[in-house]
Parts: sequence; structure tokens; C-alpha cells
Amino acid sequence: MEYLHTMVRVSDVDASLRFFEQGLGLTELHRVENETGRFTLVFLASSKDVARNAPHDGNGFTAGLPLLELTWNWDEAGYEGGRNFGHLAFQTDDIYARCAHLQTMGVTINRPPRDGRMAFVRSPDGISVELLQKGEPLAPLEPWKSMENQGEW
Repeated sequence: MEYLHTMVRVSDVDASLRFFEQGLGLTELHRVENETGRFTLVFLASSKDVARNAPHDGNGFTAGLPLLELTWNWDEAGYEGGRNFGHLAFQTDDIYARCAHLQTMGVTINRPPRDGRMAFVRSPDGISVELLQKGEPLAPLEPWKSMENQGEW
């Protein structure tokens, strides 16, 4: 058994790519445009993993590399609340810096990293994304430690 990817449906590929690439630092590896089925698949991976130059399996995937698949169904009007999807989880080297960067992009920090370890944000399509501090939690720091939750996470 080998983990391949997590698929999330998106309603705006450009907004979603901005969030996942510029906001979270992922890199697009492979894209499938299916005119007959009227859908687009975009496969992303951690930029750090991509830099390791993992070998491709011949089908456009990188062997042993966890992937995120964004699925855009061209005729879909939109999705509500992530369609019962729990969340994606990403580990980050500096949770405070990542949350500050996301704020500059206009992303609401739904559950701030008050504990220096965990935060939650949402993608443009309402997918809950958990951010976890790599290694030990960072020391509690303002403005994060006194920031209230906003919305759902």
C-alpha cells in the first residue's frame, strides 16, 4: 500500500493555485486537461520534496511523493463547505511566518497558532487546511497568542 494523493474539488483553479503555490509553497508537477470529460486535474507537491528530484513513475507522478490533486469540473457551479472533507495537513518550518504570509494574501487565520504549534486556514473553496509547526512548538508569541478564532476551522 502506498499513499498517492489527496483530491479536493475546486471551483476556481487560478485562485486555488495561488493559495496552494504562493500561500503554502507547493509546486505544480502535472496537469491533465480532459476536454471530453470536461475536467482539469492539477497535481501539486511540496516544493522541498520536488527539489529532491524524486524519480517519475512514467505516468506523470513522482514515485513516493505525497501529492495534492486539485480537480476542477468545468461545469460545476461550486462546492459548499468542502463537501464533508476533513482537512489537509501541512508541516511548516515557521508557523508564525507562514500565517503572517497568508494574512498578507488576504487569507483569514481561522484558528491562530496561539500554542506555536497548530493553526487552521481555509482555501478559496472552503477546504480546511491545518498548519503544523515542524519539530517542537515555537514559544507563544504576540499577536498570535491572544488572537481569537475566526469562523469555522
